[in-house]
Amino acid sequence: MEALARGARAGGTPGREAPGLEACGVRGLPPGYSEWQPPAALRAAVACLWAQVTPEGAARQGLVLPDACTDLIWEPGRGAFVAGPDTGPVPTAMTAGTVLVGVRFRPSAGGPALGVPLSELRDQRVDLADLRAGDARRLPGTLDPDTALARTLDLAASLVTCGPPDPAVTWAESLLRDPRARAEDVAAEVGLSMRQLRRRCHAAVGYGPKTLQRVLRFRRFVSRVDAVPRSGQDAADLAAIAAEAGYADQAHLTRECARLAGLTPANLVRQRVIGGEHDAGVSSPFLLDLILRKPVI
Repeated sequence: MEALARGARAGGTPGREAPGLEACGVRGLPPGYSEWQPPAALRAAVACLWAQVTPEGAARQGLVLPDACTDLIWEPGRGAFVAGPDTGPVPTAMTAGTVLVGVRFRPSAGGPALGVPLSELRDQRVDLADLRAGDARRLPGTLDPDTALARTLDLAASLVTCGPPDPAVTWAESLLRDPRARAEDVAAEVGLSMRQLRRRCHAAVGYGPKTLQRVLRFRRFVSRVDAVPRSGQDAADLAAIAAEAGYADQAHLTRECARLAGLTPANLVRQRVIGGEHDAGVSSPFLLDLILRKPVI
């Protein structure tokens, strides 16, 4: 399993790249959030591995946004815990001088891997000891971050081997990425009744197919906002971006931003800019999605 950790460190990243991790270790990473692709054998179940470095004297506040994923996280002094699927924004404090590491499960993988219906962990942060006491003992808060990253990946590999993603939910998720898809039609396409699809989505993802579709559409909007050059984000055409992401109109986008981010679309754009500047070292009291700047998966 240590070989899996080494392979992950050598992988590319859809977020900020972290060159030289093999040589410098997690603590040698620059401040902010970095992520890596998982080993090829885990990519059907794991979206990415990540680390969040908060330097000394720089405690920060963040806002984590829904993304349909579940994370297995190690934090110094606390040990391992699970961040369940969110249905709204989660304010998060980042203690100065700490390093967090995590493994992010794809939407159809978290429930089967952890062996619990994710609906029981929805909008919660739960110590791993409350779910899997034996596994939690291997990830105490006294570890160094590099050992914690290797052991967290080892555990994730073991979990997804014993509990692979639900294939019907994986298929349904891919269909629900189309904003025009109807949940009833998706259920029929994957060979389930609507009640069966809802039950399996609650178990694997943490909520039903309609909520999953809403979250996937919102993350598509966030991805498009992040793709706009920073110099042009003040003048971003929100109506056009909303249409590209699959919203009926800008009013629809405004309602969904309020529910999922607690912000208006314009404020969300501004906060994304501030968060990006802070990653580059510019001081700001407002940070959006910094601990878990989760990509569209």
